[in-house]
Amino acid sequence: MTIEPASLAHYIDHTLLAANASREQLRQLCQEAQQYGFYSICVNSAHVPYVAQCLKEAPSRVCAVVGFPLGAGLSETKAFEAERAIANGAQEIDMVLNIGWLKDGLLEEVRSDIAQVLAACGSVPLKVILETCLLDDLQKEQACVICRELGVAFVKTSTGFSHQGATLEDVRLMRRVVGPDMGVKASGGVRDYATAVAMIEAGATRLGTSSGVAIVQGAGSDKPY
Repeated sequence: MTIEPASLAHYIDHTLLAANASREQLRQLCQEAQQYGFYSICVNSAHVPYVAQCLKEAPSRVCAVVGFPLGAGLSETKAFEAERAIANGAQEIDMVLNIGWLKDGLLEEVRSDIAQVLAACGSVPLKVILETCLLDDLQKEQACVICRELGVAFVKTSTGFSHQGATLEDVRLMRRVVGPDMGVKASGGVRDYATAVAMIEAGATRLGTSSGVAIVQGAGSDKPY
């Protein structure tokens, strides 16, 4: 696949999820989104009002993470966080599923957890973070099947806060299970142009990264863009 680096911008959720993220850093993130045309800015829910204000004249969307990064909170709390984030300007929600429940085989509880957040989102797209590095292939498949059956917008590999992020193998597995029409987001460890293109070729339709500027400038490419 031949993709000009700049054209990758519309795949990218430009991300800042650090606990110590400052207003200055968030403002810079928004400026970069406007300059390069990133699909969205992805932040913790407390920062949504500020980022929404910064982006009010820009086409980039506002994405909020929910139940982040552990996914182990009450389902009702996740749903409330999603609802309030949307009320404050979030246009997409990325939730972490309950990883412990999934590993214990409590699939109905996992389904209910996701369904409650999905209901709170209404028409706002929901992405479900699996944290693939903590799961075996069967558990990844089970999570993808639940998400497909519920009709969420995306499945997403990782928070970027565990010991490994997205892998090509996981993206391929997720794409195979959810089929051709549902979104797959590769997140965690996508730091350069070559990795970004490889993830897209594997089946990703969105990339979560804090290295968006480097990617669209062609970092990690062997071509002189």
